[in-house]
Amino acid sequence: MRITVLSGGVGGARFLRGVRAWARREYPDGAGGSTAEITAIVNTGDDMWLTGLRISPDLDSIMYTLAGANDEERGWGRVGETERVSGELRAYDVGWPWFTLGDLDIGTHLARSHFLRSGIPLSEATARITARWDIGVRLLPVTDSEVETHVVVDESGTSQHFQEWWTRYRASVPALRFVQEGVESAEPAPGVLEAIADADVILIAPSNPVVSIGTILGIPGIRAALTAAKAPVVGVSPIINGAVVRGMADACLQAIGVATSADAVALHYGAKSSGGLLTAWLVDTSDAATAETISAAGIRTVVTPLWMRDVPTSSQLAADAVAAAG
Repeated sequence: MRITVLSGGVGGARFLRGVRAWARREYPDGAGGSTAEITAIVNTGDDMWLTGLRISPDLDSIMYTLAGANDEERGWGRVGETERVSGELRAYDVGWPWFTLGDLDIGTHLARSHFLRSGIPLSEATARITARWDIGVRLLPVTDSEVETHVVVDESGTSQHFQEWWTRYRASVPALRFVQEGVESAEPAPGVLEAIADADVILIAPSNPVVSIGTILGIPGIRAALTAAKAPVVGVSPIINGAVVRGMADACLQAIGVATSADAVALHYGAKSSGGLLTAWLVDTSDAATAETISAAGIRTVVTPLWMRDVPTSSQLAADAVAAAG
């Protein structure tokens, strides 16, 4: 079975860990000649250059989580991290003092920046970086192009890099719109369109619909590939009981006029049968009342627990998502 997952960072990482656990249980060591191949197409709109380093937060969050090297308590970064280099940079008044990078994390950014400056594209750099870990998932940045998300915060067009709006201001500054700079000329990274076309099932992780999944869909050719794909597309709601699970995705949804509800996000993606994306949509048991609205739009709706508290609950969610593909 070939599974392709569209993913952002932390929530997507936990979901992918569940998908991997499910696949290893259902297809142990290729028993009977059957295997499961998992490919994650990952948002790169949060990426940036900082202090001379190319930082890819979503790719790294997924890699660290699947490698078992992430800090589970904080929810991001490396476990056992130190921050001496960031302290030195602050002393030199270099970089963003509110954006702290751990020393081990900086090692990853140095490796990536070295590869990029050597003329190696991000997709190949990602393959080389992830090769040191046994992660069991192929990570593909959605594009090799630099497509960075900026947040327009007033009518004059003043904007902030998404990381400043998200990390420094915690989305407290109202966003008028999100702009993915360079998206019009970007192309899907090698292997991305093939991963969509060849998949047996396509899953949309419970990631931010606007700046994570939205950025992926904004790369020319991606949305068309999804609507043309033979595989069913199953999404997992990032909204539980009418609220975001983590982060400030509600502020992002508000900026594009979408309510913070499981049914509103499903309708935002749309039914594949009518030119949208979704074959099926998973909502939490607390949002069971939204199922009728979603089903009426032509999207098969599955009501099931969505909280990913640990690997077993994440694995069960992955099983439910694959089963929803029919």
